[in-house]
Amino acid sequence: MENFILLLYFLSLSILFGFGIHGLVLLYYYHKTSKIQHSEVAMPEKLPMVTVQLPVFNEMYVVERLVKSVCNIDYPKELFEVQVLDDSTDETQEICKNIVEEYKALGYDITYIHRTNRQGYKAGALKEGLVVAKGEFVAIFDADFVPKSEFLMKTVPHFQDENIGMVQTRWEHLNEDESYLTKAQALALDGHFVIEQQVRNKAGFFINFNGTAGIWRKSCIEDAGNWQSDTLTEDLDLSYRAQLKGWKFKFLNDVTSPAELPADINALKTQQFRWTKGAVETAVKLLPRVLKADLSFSVKFECFIHLTSNIVFPFIILVALLNVPLVIIKNTVAGVDVYYSLMSIFVLASVSTFLFYTFGQKAIHWDWQRRLMLFPVFLAGSMGFAVTNTKAVFEGLIGKKSEFARTPKQGDTEKQKLSALKYRQRKISPVVFFELALALYFVFGISVSIFYLEIAAIPFQLMFLIGFGTIGIMSLKHALSR
Repeated sequence: MENFILLLYFLSLSILFGFGIHGLVLLYYYHKTSKIQHSEVAMPEKLPMVTVQLPVFNEMYVVERLVKSVCNIDYPKELFEVQVLDDSTDETQEICKNIVEEYKALGYDITYIHRTNRQGYKAGALKEGLVVAKGEFVAIFDADFVPKSEFLMKTVPHFQDENIGMVQTRWEHLNEDESYLTKAQALALDGHFVIEQQVRNKAGFFINFNGTAGIWRKSCIEDAGNWQSDTLTEDLDLSYRAQLKGWKFKFLNDVTSPAELPADINALKTQQFRWTKGAVETAVKLLPRVLKADLSFSVKFECFIHLTSNIVFPFIILVALLNVPLVIIKNTVAGVDVYYSLMSIFVLASVSTFLFYTFGQKAIHWDWQRRLMLFPVFLAGSMGFAVTNTKAVFEGLIGKKSEFARTPKQGDTEKQKLSALKYRQRKISPVVFFELALALYFVFGISVSIFYLEIAAIPFQLMFLIGFGTIGIMSLKHALSR
């Protein structure tokens, strides 16, 4: 039994190490491609027609802000169409209708498209809107975004290269400083955009449309097979199908689109579950096609890492559960010290992760050192989300289908934030009790480590305790708040 536990722990750590150390690979490409700059692209002599699609579902607190900001985009009215794709079942319908009529009266080409069946969820709404879209290009914004006025003038010129199928902008964060929860999310998203998206794009690897704050060539969407709803990440799915068809994408790190981060832990869990499960579904669907494609080994390798990285979450749970027995085995079974000496190399994965987010912050924030003080909070939170995301991984692998659950946002006024409490998830998931049980497990684990004077084990056990305990307690607190 001791040998089995050691082997399982070693294998789990090896998988976590492999994905963790990949951060150094991206940092290598980050420095290698740092001198590559996007060349200045002049405006085309004749501006093309653009459709902006706004998929909405029960977003009464933010939809008016969204429509107003989109209609303020600097672009000729006669070449600018707005589609409000509303699947709402609440007061959002009336708000959307009123704001659409208001801007229509001001001369905007804006239409309200309401569906009652929600077939295909967001992918279905986008696909139906695309059928009647007038634009040669289609920009997409989720309800929580506030696009800047220069968005189209900064993105449209890049399509003069006929091989470009999609242009993605970097997300900014409207409410980053609202809480430790939003600050940790901002840290994670900055790393994704500044390092992952930018580096992969510059190095010639596949990137993904992030579901919003980007613009597509309409013919690219159609050529790649259009929007499909058989995964929860229709954006990642379409991105890979388009690039497998030979279309090129462009990521603009210096062009930003502000958005609201989830301030409620259960809303964030819903979002993380959808992103994780959808990525696994996309991997199951498209990874065989990627591996068979006429692509270089390095491109295939990066695609593999990109599509399968969420598999780490079950192994985080395994490492957490086995950590305490390992402390006991080390102090009660002779001859296993060599295994522990060997496993010390896995600490490098944590160093790799820290450097990854360090460069991500340093590239875009003057106060990056202050922001990195939040790294332990982010790391503990990542561990805490492992339970929810492990469930998502297994559901994605076995093909269990679930609906596209929206991530509710609360708006930017105190009145809106108070009213938005009614949208909070009141049902307490059994996952919460497992998270709290794991937190208690690590209270026991820390006691065991103190008993055996295994001081080196305590920081990691404390990280698990804080991660699972904080996520579990916050989930209960936010669910029960009024």
